[in-house]
Amino acid sequence: MKIAIVRLREAGQISNFRVPDDVTVGDFVVVEIDRGLDHGEVMEILPIVQESDKTAGERASRDILRKFSESDKKQIDDNKTAAGDAIKLCSRKIRDYKLDMKLVDAEYSFDRKKIIFYFTADDRVDFRELVKELAKIFKIRIEMRQIGVRDEARMFGGVGPCGQSLCCVRWLKTFEPVTMKMAKTQRLSLSSGKISGICGRLMCCLFYEYATYKDLSRGLPKEGSAYDTPKGKGKVVSVNVLKRMVYVQLADGIVEKVCLGCPPGRPGEDCPVDGPCQKNTEPDDSSDAEDNGPETK
Repeated sequence: MKIAIVRLREAGQISNFRVPDDVTVGDFVVVEIDRGLDHGEVMEILPIVQESDKTAGERASRDILRKFSESDKKQIDDNKTAAGDAIKLCSRKIRDYKLDMKLVDAEYSFDRKKIIFYFTADDRVDFRELVKELAKIFKIRIEMRQIGVRDEARMFGGVGPCGQSLCCVRWLKTFEPVTMKMAKTQRLSLSSGKISGICGRLMCCLFYEYATYKDLSRGLPKEGSAYDTPKGKGKVVSVNVLKRMVYVQLADGIVEKVCLGCPPGRPGEDCPVDGPCQKNTEPDDSSDAEDNGPETK
């Protein structure tokens, strides 16, 4: 048995489904939900091979019914057109009720038995009267869902500082908490403009790159510490974590490059330092690792 992790609609929640053999990652599919049918994209397929996987398998109590057909694609396009009209109407009603909320988007379920309105707000909003009136107008189930600025960025999409489409749009399944400590570990500029995404929050890539930086930082000396090199003692002036390279300024002012063991997967003959790598003799103190990182990302 296999389970598929599916993101419902374009901005919906992540759910588990039983998957037929002809479905692969990246396919758009029609799925069975509690109150009808919906659609989504297959983000990942996982085989159940361990006892610990059974919980996920039990949660996947619903099925992927089929991959998109031409008629399904037309249904989705018609739903998007209808959702655009719904947004205009809902926005007008929000102004009429003078609610302090910003309507971001709307989506119909595949079978058009439900419409979800996504909004942002600084505080809790009492939208009960709004929902009652919308239900009378659309005569289907109405759901108001408050989202954060990161969800809003994923819905609208865009290009990140790296020049590629946003990670949250392309492949991220969930948002993880990102902290300034992660930026410090990677030796990045702490200017908010340089480490923030288009959503205004710290970039998601800081989270999933953090573990690699921390692991490669183990045993590396701190900047400013004394260090012995084959050419004499000096002071560490810079550390490049990804290459595990230490730059040591000697007494005569010359900066010596010292490689403390090539990173995993990089053969020794590709070492950027002439001659063999100097093996790391520093204690494996993970507390030091959090202050180390490359000069630039």
